[in-house]
Amino acid sequence: MTRLARFFLLGLLALPIVEIALFIKVGQAIGLWPTLALVIGAALLGGALLRQQGLAVLMQLRGNVAAGKLPGQTIADAALIGVAAVLLILPGFLSDVVALLLLVPPIRRWIYKTLAGNFTVVQTTGFRAQPQTEDARVKGPGVIDLDDEDYRPR
Repeated sequence: MTRLARFFLLGLLALPIVEIALFIKVGQAIGLWPTLALVIGAALLGGALLRQQGLAVLMQLRGNVAAGKLPGQTIADAALIGVAAVLLILPGFLSDVVALLLLVPPIRRWIYKTLAGNFTVVQTTGFRAQPQTEDARVKGPGVIDLDDEDYRPR
């Protein structure tokens, strides 16, 4: 098991424990109903921010495609907003804080610039057409779609 996989597994195991501990501490400090109100309020605020940021990223993506630019950062923004959406669905203070941070555009730009140095973007200028066959069962190279009468178990 690689070091990254171990770190990820440890994080998956530790996250619920940290979230429960935060619920208990916040509940002790401010009470049950204010704690629940904070969790629900964070989800509602996150949903509104998610919608606003998601629409802004879609408009950016449309503009990049229309201008013929590579939409690398826009796609990364969309992915980070998707991660934020999943984190907002999870109940808890830590996941909500991370999700709300991911919805802030300067933080997403910083994450993109940090990760972009590890990737190489290759732009292609064309595509290769697949050879056409007369047989309707051939769906692509090396793939033949068999009908029920063409298949017989051994």
